[in-house]
Amino acid sequence: MHVVDGCTDARLHGERYELLKAAVRRLKRQPATAVYPDAGNAGWGEPADLRLPLGEAGIAEADGFAVNGANFWTTEVSVAYGGRLSALVGGKPFVIDTSRNGNGPYTEGDPAQTWCNPPGRALGAPPTRTTGDPLVAAFLWIKRPGESDGECRGGPGAGEWFDAYALELARNARQFA
Repeated sequence: MHVVDGCTDARLHGERYELLKAAVRRLKRQPATAVYPDAGNAGWGEPADLRLPLGEAGIAEADGFAVNGANFWTTEVSVAYGGRLSALVGGKPFVIDTSRNGNGPYTEGDPAQTWCNPPGRALGAPPTRTTGDPLVAAFLWIKRPGESDGECRGGPGAGEWFDAYALELARNARQFA
């Protein structure tokens, strides 16, 4: 949401919330469209920190929320984080980005760079609506596996295809039933 994490100037928070709420309303008018605003990940802080911002952003009208977008937290950790947040926003279901979470977050080296094309990561569970948890609406690959986080660890610019990284993610993937 870029409101809670300090990326949006405080004087613009109200405008950002109104824009998010308007987007939720507009998208909900589209046929066969589900709306799950981004609710961060288990490394961003406590779910309680997002209860009010999600409310301001229109969570009541959304289908649920998304966690772990373009991140590496394991499915197990993401389910726990999402479950705690769901309890604070009326029991809303959530989706989890599993595109690169097969080996969890990278914890070696410079903490400021653990997010950028970290080595040793793996594809997570493939996209499905069969999650085994009634609160988890789906596992999704929100971040395209193989898309570079930026020019770090030999990667091309952010958003560009990174062959070597895509191959590493696939080679490190575990088999899923």
